[in-house]
Amino acid sequence: MSKDTKQTLTQKITAKQELAAKIQNWKAQGKRVVFTNGCFDIVHPGHIDYLSEAANLGDVLIVGLNTDQSVKKLKGEHRPVNNEFSRTQLIGSMFFVDAVVLFDEDTPLELITALKPDVLVKGGDYTIENIVGAKETIANGGEVRVLNFLPGYSSTSIIEKIKHTE
Repeated sequence: MSKDTKQTLTQKITAKQELAAKIQNWKAQGKRVVFTNGCFDIVHPGHIDYLSEAANLGDVLIVGLNTDQSVKKLKGEHRPVNNEFSRTQLIGSMFFVDAVVLFDEDTPLELITALKPDVLVKGGDYTIENIVGAKETIANGGEVRVLNFLPGYSSTSIIEKIKHTE
C-alpha cells in the first residue's frame, strides 16, 4: 500500500465531530450524503452489494460501524469475530465508501441526529417505521430507503458453517 493510499484510508476513518464538519463541506458543494450503519463483522458479497447500492443513492457514503462492545451487546459474547480496527480498515478500503465512523451506543440515533444525512439506508429486514433515525431524517428533509438483501449471505450463517467444518 503506497503512502498516499494509506493516508486516504486513514482520512476516511473519522470521529463524529470531524465528520460533521466534513458533511457541512460536502453539502455546501451540493453533494447528497447517504448514511447507513451496521456491524459488518464478516464482510461478504451481500455486504458489498448492499453498500455499493447505498452509495449509488447519493454522492457521499458514510458508514456507521458498531464498536466491539456494541457488537457484543447485539450479537453475543463471541462476537465480533473481527475487531473494530479490522472492520474499519476493511469498510474504509472500499472505493465507494467515503467515511467510516464508530459508534458505541445501542443504536445510531445520536449519530444520525448529529450528522443529518440526506438519505438514511437500511437493509431489507427493516421497514421505515422501525428504522432508528427515520423520523429524524424525514423531519430534516431527508429520505429513508430500505434496500433488498442479496439472498444467501449472512455473517451468522458463515460462522455456523465454519463451526460445522471443524
